Amino acid sequence: MEDLRSAMEEHMELMADLVQKLSSELRSGIRPAYENFMGFFHAINWKEPWLMCLLGFHVFLLIVTILSRKNTNFLLSLFLLALLGVYFAESLNKFLGGNWKEFATQNYFDPSGLFLSVVWSGPLLIIAIIILINTLFSMCYLIVRWKRAELRHRAKLARNKQD
Repeated sequence: MEDLRSAMEEHMELMADLVQKLSSELRSGIRPAYENFMGFFHAINWKEPWLMCLLGFHVFLLIVTILSRKNTNFLLSLFLLALLGVYFAESLNKFLGGNWKEFATQNYFDPSGLFLSVVWSGPLLIIAIIILINTLFSMCYLIVRWKRAELRHRAKLARNKQD
């Protein structure tokens, strides 16, 4: 019995150490990520005309997505176009990286494509996710309508059979 108790105490001490290490890593892990994000955010001149147009484009696309939430065919086309925009982001990054002097004050387009992923692909993926969630809700609503119609039809057949 004593061996069991000592084994349990060792296990509990080990678990407490693991939890303490995990919590200290989480506390220190959020701060550097926040500092990196703030450094990224402050390194960009958000008042450049092309960036303002790009952000306006994403806001416009989001508004169009929300306003056309009941038009499934249009949303499907918009969904595919958004995913195509993400697909071609690497080519776009290379093209813009080679021609940045014509429209920007500094070269934002690094070879890894981080900047373009944040300002181009990220918003497009968020819009695509919104469209996907809307489509799933629409499909659920359609299934419920279909099932109700089926139950009404069966009830009508059962009444006709009884008469």
